[in-house]
Amino acid sequence: MPAREKILRYGLLLLVLLITVGPFLLQLSTSLKSADEDIFTATPQFLPSKPTLDNYVTVMETLPVLKYARNSLIVAFLVVTGNAIGATLAGYALARLRFRGGKLVLGAFVATLVLPEEVTIISKLVTIQSMGLSDTLLGVALPDIIGMLNVLLMRTAFAAIPKEMDEAAIVDGANAWQRFLRIGLPNVRGMLSVITIFAFIGAWDNFLWPLIVLTDPENLTLTVGLNYLNGTFSANPRLITAGTMIAFIPVVIVFATLQRFFFRGVEEGAIKG
Repeated sequence: MPAREKILRYGLLLLVLLITVGPFLLQLSTSLKSADEDIFTATPQFLPSKPTLDNYVTVMETLPVLKYARNSLIVAFLVVTGNAIGATLAGYALARLRFRGGKLVLGAFVATLVLPEEVTIISKLVTIQSMGLSDTLLGVALPDIIGMLNVLLMRTAFAAIPKEMDEAAIVDGANAWQRFLRIGLPNVRGMLSVITIFAFIGAWDNFLWPLIVLTDPENLTLTVGLNYLNGTFSANPRLITAGTMIAFIPVVIVFATLQRFFFRGVEEGAIKG
């Protein structure tokens, strides 16, 4: 590779890294700055002169962060479990089973992706209220328990499995459930980890829907509960950024734990070599 091309590639990578990671590092730096350190200078000081965790302690003492985090974990658990089971079963049915109206169902799944959330949010709210699930964590999780995009991703993964494997299993007397467990699932574990990460991040970071559904402070999720920082400490960005970092930590942990499965799923597609 010519030196000029290598320099260009690394230059573009550094630019993308600066754009994507730079704001996060700036927020982290702000959250670690002490109260006597000016953060509104014309030339921002990237590294804190006296790093401190007092901002995090203040946020924890002011808001029931652990309670909010527990609520968010419950919602995330429901969403992740629902997508891991429901989206996988639906994806397998659409890809490997033949039934009347299958193409119509697939078209309905695709059509739902065209609608923005703002269009369906009123109908979802009315449905949740009619079921008696308003102001509950189950009501927050229910609309996202099976994501349409996750169903289509799993369908694509199952569809990539050679049909000859199913045909051979049918000759051996395997039914649909056995083919799903012994042929389908082992070949889509990578994609399953991908939708698990997407489902967790989507449930953990969701703000608008929990804000509409929840009214009891005891049921607030972390993203909604930390919004109180904007009113309580609107003049102190240090505490607001500290709250943002607290909400971001679980996402980092989940991705760091599953990243090898995530990249394996992206690289392998649906089939192991």
